[in-house]
Amino acid sequence: MAKPSSPELLPALAWHALPEEQAIQQLLGEELSLPTLLEKGLSQAEVERRQKQYGPNELKAKAATPAWVKFLQQFNQSLLYILMVAGAIKAFLGSWRNAIVIWAVVVINALISYIQESKAEEAIAALAKSVVTEVTVMREGQKVRVPSRELVPGDVVLLSSGDRVPADLRLVSVRNLQVDESALTGESVPVEKRLGSLPEDTPLADRQNMAYAGSFVTFGQGAGVVVAIGNQTQTGRISKLIEEGGSLQTPLTRKFEAFSLTLLKIILTLAALTFLVGLVQGQAAVSVFEAAVALAVSAIPEGLPAVVTVTLAIGVSRMARRHAIIRKLPAVETLGSATVICSDKTGTLTENQMTVQAIYAGSRLYRVSGSGYSPQGQILPQEDDSPVEIRQSPALEACLVAGCLCNDTRLQAKDNGQWEVVGDPTEAALLVAAQKGGLDREDLQRRRPRLDSIPFESEFQYMATLHRLGPEEHCIYVKGSVEALLPRCGSQMGSQGEIQPLEAERIRQQVEALARQGLRVLAFAQKTVPSSQTQVDHSDLEEGLIFLGLQGMIDPPRPEAIAAVRACQSAGIQVKMITGDHVLTAQAIAEQMGLGGGKPVKAYSGRDLEQLGPEEFVTAANEGSVFARVVPEQKLRLVKALQSQGQVVAMTGDGVNDAPALKQADVGIAMGRGGTEVAKAAADMILTDDNFASIKAAVEEGRTVYNNLLKAIAFILPVNGGESMTLLLSVLLNRELPILAIQVLWLNMINSITMTVPLSFEPSTGREMTQPPRDPDANLLSPRLLQRILLVSAFNWLLIFGVFEYIEQTTGNLNLARSMAIQTLVIGRIFYLLSLSQAIPTLLGRGRASQLERRERLMDVAAITIGIGAAILLQILFSQWSLFNALFDTAPLAWEQWGFCLVVSLPMIGVAALANRVDPEGASLARLPRKT
Repeated sequence: MAKPSSPELLPALAWHALPEEQAIQQLLGEELSLPTLLEKGLSQAEVERRQKQYGPNELKAKAATPAWVKFLQQFNQSLLYILMVAGAIKAFLGSWRNAIVIWAVVVINALISYIQESKAEEAIAALAKSVVTEVTVMREGQKVRVPSRELVPGDVVLLSSGDRVPADLRLVSVRNLQVDESALTGESVPVEKRLGSLPEDTPLADRQNMAYAGSFVTFGQGAGVVVAIGNQTQTGRISKLIEEGGSLQTPLTRKFEAFSLTLLKIILTLAALTFLVGLVQGQAAVSVFEAAVALAVSAIPEGLPAVVTVTLAIGVSRMARRHAIIRKLPAVETLGSATVICSDKTGTLTENQMTVQAIYAGSRLYRVSGSGYSPQGQILPQEDDSPVEIRQSPALEACLVAGCLCNDTRLQAKDNGQWEVVGDPTEAALLVAAQKGGLDREDLQRRRPRLDSIPFESEFQYMATLHRLGPEEHCIYVKGSVEALLPRCGSQMGSQGEIQPLEAERIRQQVEALARQGLRVLAFAQKTVPSSQTQVDHSDLEEGLIFLGLQGMIDPPRPEAIAAVRACQSAGIQVKMITGDHVLTAQAIAEQMGLGGGKPVKAYSGRDLEQLGPEEFVTAANEGSVFARVVPEQKLRLVKALQSQGQVVAMTGDGVNDAPALKQADVGIAMGRGGTEVAKAAADMILTDDNFASIKAAVEEGRTVYNNLLKAIAFILPVNGGESMTLLLSVLLNRELPILAIQVLWLNMINSITMTVPLSFEPSTGREMTQPPRDPDANLLSPRLLQRILLVSAFNWLLIFGVFEYIEQTTGNLNLARSMAIQTLVIGRIFYLLSLSQAIPTLLGRGRASQLERRERLMDVAAITIGIGAAILLQILFSQWSLFNALFDTAPLAWEQWGFCLVVSLPMIGVAALANRVDPEGASLARLPRKT
């Protein structure tokens, strides 16, 4: 069937007013009944047909700001106003050539800013799109994960805590389902969902049998049938995009705007002073105005805004290559200021490949051999190496059965012999342990089919499933933390299956012994209920459980995370572990990772924190390295406590309950693989590999971005300073101007941008993580950076003024004197640029290098090399091409005059070295960059 020119529209029905069966018939005709649809879902052929019929499930983007409006917005800069007014006055006085050049510079600056800003916005938009929202649907009798844009009307979507609702759904199954619809209705409290039809005039906020696109599941489970997609959803109808866009307005750019306003006042004051002094001295008004305009133009760093924009955009791109997607651009800068990183443990600091290593059941301890998710291994007694016969150990068997059935995860064998986990790694480890004990999960599921379940929620710290055992009784299996399950148990199963009094203290001692080995410990219990009970509720688990045993598993630390933690500590950044594990388990892993920084790891449990007063809590937040078994409210309190002490906090999270802490943190970091949509929406940054090492890499890139910006400022401003000092002194001494306004524009715009933009591409030096975090409230120009600028400005003044005076007095040729003064300045700038860049130390890298390393070094210096080459070519044209001679009042140079300019500029090498000593943090210090 040919694809229609435009997608069809679904009928705009009051879906909330229809009974479930009738809603299904409206969507699918008489093809499927509700029970069959819930069990089977749509066929692949039907999905493909409906995708062609209705199109993708995505919102059409709102109309973008027209390109011409964006371009005009680039002229809205205070410093450019001076240039535009100066050009207008020049035109009024009849100096059309100068006016046209000044206006051309303004247009070029706006054009460059427009192009770079557009590229940055496109980069952020592309990265935002790369974070694909996936949903779980029933198709052809299987639960599958698909991108949300592939949903079609009639699809059965399965919802669980943390999911973003991907389309408008008519709910057909709910279990304690609560949905946050605040983005759509403004209702701040999550809505509890129910089944059944509602009156047709029910307001949107009261439609408890519907789940709307863009809302979030905060609790429970449910299933719904897609009744609207894309722009037909309620969200689409009010033209609200689900995904937030990035903004190029950052603390640094705002700081730069404040700096520009201050500079504007200084420029206007100096220009007015120049004009008044000239008039008092009796100089002609036109020549005095030329000097005032030249001074104003010389003091404006026209190329700096474009450099700031492109540097930030490059930082976003580099972070993406290192598995960190920036959703909100200020995170680029804030990361460089981070003083504390609060990280989750599982999968971020560790491998996320759990392996059960110990089982405690029937008052006996067992060892489990093997590693990873391979079923190769055995269950052995603690005292010898004889494999256990599981049928002769009822308590052990019951513990393994509970772990196998109270489980939502699947293991799939891949073609390469590896095993793929579809679900939670902890649950996967339980499946593997059951396999090693000789249990067949499919056989167990046939004999004990699941009737109902309670999903794991961090609030309760357990999961429960209800199974049919026989005609007379059903069984509830429960797994969860020891703290959550043990108080609910009244007895325990003995080694031969007999029911005994609960030995709670002995069990706790065993938990501590396993936790000290770094094992994460889960408890297992069961409860027999009458066969008349077909649902399980939290009230069923309050008491009367039979304790079955413990399973201790380990998730080893990532080697790269250990190195990253060490690097962060060297950079003055504290790393704190926040986890749901037992405090002793978390402490053992933390010690392996060196979180204590050579000192004993200080750990607090959630219960410990509950007992602390406000001041004690702040002290614990600062001194502790591990926080275990904490609830969401405590995570938020920890972030606030650290921030109250002036810390800049980066916080990782993946669950619904992490969202408040992620929003509160200075940089919220969500997990791209295992994170919920709620966490991703609240975060500033998303890790595509869920690896702590990527956080360290992002911090390093954030610091590199800021350092490159400082280098750009350190390079551009001394030229403006030197030009301004030259022109002001010339007026005070009543001398000819060594440099004209039109020549200043060439230097500040063409030459500066050509040589400064390459600094944005400078790689990390490898020493970014050896410096303490910078103060985010510090001024853009630090005292040392200001000293550097003044020092190099003074030398630039000597070059321009000295060369001009010497050549003008010896030749009497004003154009030649100005040309040679400018060329000497530019050659000196090249030497100064090399002192700021890492080009020379990179090329002269110490020791023997492989071919790959040499290629990487050449790529690192490519941008600077191209920039310098382009600057030299343009300067040759500037003085040697007759067209440019007429346009910029320059004169051709002979070979010996070029040599003179080179020799006179050589002292810049010494000045640059002195500047590096005055401001050592502003330059590379001629050290070889290290690849990380």
